[in-house]
Amino acid sequence: MDMTTCLKSLLLAIQQYREGRTAQNAAQLQKQVEEVSRLKCDQLLSSGQILPSDCVNGLVELAGNPNTSPTLTSAIISLLAQLACDDAGWEILHNSYNLTSTLASVIHCHSATPAEPLVLQCLQVLQKLTYNTRVFQSTNYIHELIAFLVTNIQSHNDDIIMPCLGLMANLCRDNHSVQSHIKSLDNVKPFYRTLINSLAHNSLTVVVFTLSILASLTLNEKVGEKLFDAKNIYQTFQLVFNIIVNGDGTLTRKYSVDLLVDLLKNPKIADYLSRYEHFSACVSQVLGLLQSKDPDSAAKVLELLLAMCSVSGLRSLLCEVVFRPAGPKLRAGGRRQGAGADGGIALVQWLSSPVEGAESCSLQTLQLLNELLEEALAAETLSDFVLSFVEMLLPVLLALLKGLDPAGGDAHLRKYCHRITHITTLTPPLLCAEDSTRSLVSRQVSAQLCLLQVETLLSCCHSSSPLACLPPGSDNDLSQVCAEALLRTLELMSKLRQQVKDMETSFYRMLQDQRIVTPLSLALTSHHRERVQTGLSLLFEATPLPDFPSLILGESIAANNAYRQREAEVSIKRVAVQEVPPSSILDSSNGSSRSVHSLAEKIQNGLELQDHAKNSHVSEIIDVYEQKLSAFASKESGLQDLLEAKALALSQADRLIAQYRFQRAQAEAEACKLGSLLKEAERRREDLQVELSNQVQEVERSKADMEELLQHNTRLQQDSEEHQALKGAYNSLLNRFNESERLLKELQSSHNLLTKQIDALRKNHEALQQKHEKITSELEDREEEIRSLNSDLKQKNSDITGLRGELRSKEEKVKAKDQERRDLEETVDVLRKELNKTEQARKDASIKASSLELQKSQLETKLKQKEDELNKHSTMISMIHSLSSGKLKSDVNLSL
Repeated sequence: MDMTTCLKSLLLAIQQYREGRTAQNAAQLQKQVEEVSRLKCDQLLSSGQILPSDCVNGLVELAGNPNTSPTLTSAIISLLAQLACDDAGWEILHNSYNLTSTLASVIHCHSATPAEPLVLQCLQVLQKLTYNTRVFQSTNYIHELIAFLVTNIQSHNDDIIMPCLGLMANLCRDNHSVQSHIKSLDNVKPFYRTLINSLAHNSLTVVVFTLSILASLTLNEKVGEKLFDAKNIYQTFQLVFNIIVNGDGTLTRKYSVDLLVDLLKNPKIADYLSRYEHFSACVSQVLGLLQSKDPDSAAKVLELLLAMCSVSGLRSLLCEVVFRPAGPKLRAGGRRQGAGADGGIALVQWLSSPVEGAESCSLQTLQLLNELLEEALAAETLSDFVLSFVEMLLPVLLALLKGLDPAGGDAHLRKYCHRITHITTLTPPLLCAEDSTRSLVSRQVSAQLCLLQVETLLSCCHSSSPLACLPPGSDNDLSQVCAEALLRTLELMSKLRQQVKDMETSFYRMLQDQRIVTPLSLALTSHHRERVQTGLSLLFEATPLPDFPSLILGESIAANNAYRQREAEVSIKRVAVQEVPPSSILDSSNGSSRSVHSLAEKIQNGLELQDHAKNSHVSEIIDVYEQKLSAFASKESGLQDLLEAKALALSQADRLIAQYRFQRAQAEAEACKLGSLLKEAERRREDLQVELSNQVQEVERSKADMEELLQHNTRLQQDSEEHQALKGAYNSLLNRFNESERLLKELQSSHNLLTKQIDALRKNHEALQQKHEKITSELEDREEEIRSLNSDLKQKNSDITGLRGELRSKEEKVKAKDQERRDLEETVDVLRKELNKTEQARKDASIKASSLELQKSQLETKLKQKEDELNKHSTMISMIHSLSSGKLKSDVNLSL
């Protein structure tokens, strides 16, 4: 089945499933989805046809319906992902069909089971859908999606963490509204802690996703200043460069490049990178990736290099890496640096690479070379390596100018014009440099080549279909692109007219061509400053020429301005008809009714001031005015209805005009397609005609071969007789062969046994060899230890000799000390004798003291006895004299 039939069947199945959600209709719809999935669907979304658009609208609606079964939803999402085969397809699904909110609603419906395959599939498709795409905060279910991502990133399920991190990185990148919403969440601090902990994850992809999210959310905050400060930033640079060069795949490399590009937007981090000591080596390794044939990787590498060129401190370093010679690097750095040493050659190869999808890489390479050559040529002294690079580059650029195929279509023409614009932008810096580069350009570029390019572009500007082009004010208009390329080429001719032969004549002849009016008027009425300046410079050159069509140029400029003004008025009228009329009509009707009532009130109030005698006459006048006012009111309502009808008819007419233009463009596209098919059929008919003539010749040759075969048959019959004779000999030889085969099998078995024995001996030999190597290494270690011990022993001997000298000096000192000790011992003996005498005297004195102490104690006891007796006597005397007088008593007491 062809694509159209399958799409019609799919659309019918979608309608049947909408009308009745039965199991049979669901199975039929899933079958049709699987059949379309098996077909080749390249460029189906961007074809602009109605049938694919209706099918995609229906599929998106069914996928977003919570009543659709998960199996059918998964099949629909797989088909939609297959339809978006390139970046343009993903952009169409995001902008035209609002697939982002649909997938977000599916995730929200199944948020309770995040590990479900449908949720993982939606996350993976959303990651591709939102890459390099701005998602607005007003998108449906975007807040629920962000909450789901924040919750599951903090989970412990590795299967869902990686797609959630990738999708969160896409949503946060260059999207201040989403960043503000995430920062306003209540659980943002635990979310930050989880992200910081994820930096230690084993997967490099998870680390890159996490760094991208942290850079988007915290780069200009305190957390970001701590994460990307001077201590950590160089480790981050090394990590990112290692991932770019040795990453897990294209996806990790893309996000690593995006992370580094985002970091370079911060002036402080860009300054850190310019002072990074390994920057040149890292860029050399990154340039080595350009030697692969992968256009996606090359495009991301070129994007990174262009971002580095935007930093003034890095452009000179890039020039040194790209333009320095490869030989010394290959000798000094080995294979890895040698890959980066040929970065300049790799850039030149991508300019004319035949790889599919390399056109964008070619344009990026031209932009990068423009930046680098401007920096290199602006230096005080021009390096010989830069000059040799320019000499190698110029033939490649001139070869690119010869690649226009008139039958290639508008897309090929647009690419070619963009290429010419970049090439002609790259050439003027070479002319403004030293004489060496100017001479190189003047030798390579010829007047005939430039004249051919201008003629080709003029014919393209005047032959392009108006339906294939956008309005003149559009930047993507094919006529605008051709005009810019043409004017850039004329500007190049203007700068080369003094150096190249016949260039001045060709330049002035082209300026006087009437076909130059259209691109020149488009440039002068453009809203791009560079285009206007280019057009004015060419106009300044062309005005003094006698045959310059200045009148036609003025009319063309006036026509372009009138077209722009008319487009602006039509757009304003459309907006007024579509949005303003209901409220404006209501306001006008209310205003007119208010004016009628106010007029009636004024008349009535004015007439009430008249004399009461004229009441009858006044009532008649009021009746007349009331009749007129009612007539005016009826007319007003009729006009209002007519105005509403006209507004409705105008909106319908605009819609019909848009449909007619779309159908006309579609019909013309189909006509072009049929024309190309007719040409293809004619070409195939001619090929078949040639093939038929070849077949006739082949038949004639076959007849001659038949005759030869008959003759050969007779010879074969003779050979068959000889074959019978040889057959007997063959049988005998066969018997001998069988015997030999048996012997061979026996020998093979013995050979196998010997082989096994040899393998065993080889293994034993390897084991013994390993033991021998081990013992040898141990012996070497022992010898090394012995050598170290010998050196230690020599050191000890030298120490011992030193210590012996010290010992002799010590012994002499000891002898002197012994003599002193003997003298002291003699003195001690004398003192000991005197001490003994003193001790004996002390003992005698102590004995005398003890005897005296004994006598003292005896006397003290006697004294105590005497005191006791005396006390007794005193008491007795006091008792005897108690009756005596006081005087006597006092005398007695005094005597006592």
